[in-house]
Amino acid sequence: MAIHGDLSKYNEIQGSEYHFSLQNSKLLKVDLRHGPFEARSGSMVAYQGEATFENKGSGGVGKMLKKATTGEGVDLMHVGGTGEVFIADTAQDIIILYLENDQVSVNGKNILAFSSTIQWDIQRVGGGIAGMVAGGLYNVVLQGTGFIAINTDGQPVILDVASAPTAADPQAAIMWSGGVQMQIKKDTTGGLKSLARGGSGETFQMAFGGQGFVMVQPSEGPSFGAPGGGGGGGGVLGALGG
Repeated sequence: MAIHGDLSKYNEIQGSEYHFSLQNSKLLKVDLRHGPFEARSGSMVAYQGEATFENKGSGGVGKMLKKATTGEGVDLMHVGGTGEVFIADTAQDIIILYLENDQVSVNGKNILAFSSTIQWDIQRVGGGIAGMVAGGLYNVVLQGTGFIAINTDGQPVILDVASAPTAADPQAAIMWSGGVQMQIKKDTTGGLKSLARGGSGETFQMAFGGQGFVMVQPSEGPSFGAPGGGGGGGGVLGALGG
């Protein structure tokens, strides 16, 4: 009896010295010997050795109320032990970042996992039209020192907002660094003639300034709240998508 085929390219990647490491572009491995971590609920696909999983929900009463009010946030599980855990979400691409006493603002639906040393909260972001819509726009802010893993619908691009005026679709801009300011603006360049033809589909845009970067995925993703369109995040940002 034998099994034939070139399976070697699917072997687990061994010997990583980091807490978070990629097995491939869509599968994250977390080594629990470097400490526990928080992950999107239900994102575990396999583990080896000892691992425990504790449902953290929306992160306490305060965050639960913010999530209910804003539509933003993420349901998490706390993962501990001494083994290795493999994490993924609907075969989306995964980007790993290491924060060193810094912060990023992330769309809740794009958060996959982060070290337990990272603090998080739901915060109001942006200005402009944001102040007129449901009291503002909200994102999840991650800050501190440790690893974070972000899901993207396809391979993203990083744009330096200080190098040129930068704008993006609200559902495509998934993360930006701490020195970046964001405002929602309405595109009125088409005038009544454009509206009479059904509009451009890009009515609201996120305009970025300051110092830092914004990460943009090559997809506007499913409409938030639509059947089959992932939960846990988006809030008012998704409702403004083009």
